[in-house]
Formats: sequence, C-alpha cells, structure tokens
Amino acid sequence: MSSKNLIQIKQFCLYHEIENTFITELHNYGLIEIIVFEEDEYFQPEQLPAVEKMIRLHYDLKINLEGLDVIANLLNKIETLQQNLTTTQNKLRLYEQHQID
Repeated sequence: MSSKNLIQIKQFCLYHEIENTFITELHNYGLIEIIVFEEDEYFQPEQLPAVEKMIRLHYDLKINLEGLDVIANLLNKIETLQQNLTTTQNKLRLYEQHQID
C-alpha cells in the first residue's frame, strides 16, 4: 500500500487550521474512514468534499458532531431517494415510449 494517493490528516489539519481530534471524532462517528500507514493517518481523496463540508458546518455554523452525524445521514438518504427517482423516471420514459410505438 502506498500513501501516494492518500491525504495525510496531519497536513490537512495544518492547512485548514483545525485540530487533528476533529478528524478523529468524524471517524469515531463513522463519518469518514481513516487509514493508518507507517504510523501516519490518512483518508481517501474521495472523502475530501464531505470532510470539507463537515468542517464548514462545524466551525462556521457551530454544528456539533451529533448534528453532523444526523446531517450526513439525511444527505445520504436524499441522495439515495434522488437516484431512485431518476431510475423510476427513466423506466417510466421507456414504458411511455413503448406504449407510443
């Protein structure tokens, strides 16, 4: 395993001027996955938008970790519902086209 494509938590926290413990707490709530490699902690680049969103919610809007957990779960549910709606709309379009033909 290589840390080449991973984001080092220590550097990320320095850049964003936040405590490392905030990222650890996000992990403890199951909101992100932390990877330990050669005694350093990292997270996947795919998690970056979610982590930055949680930073803004927590530090700018003063939302606590429990609130972040609820918001993340609700956003995931909304995304799932949107995907289901899109799938249903596509199936309906196919059905309507089949009826016309």
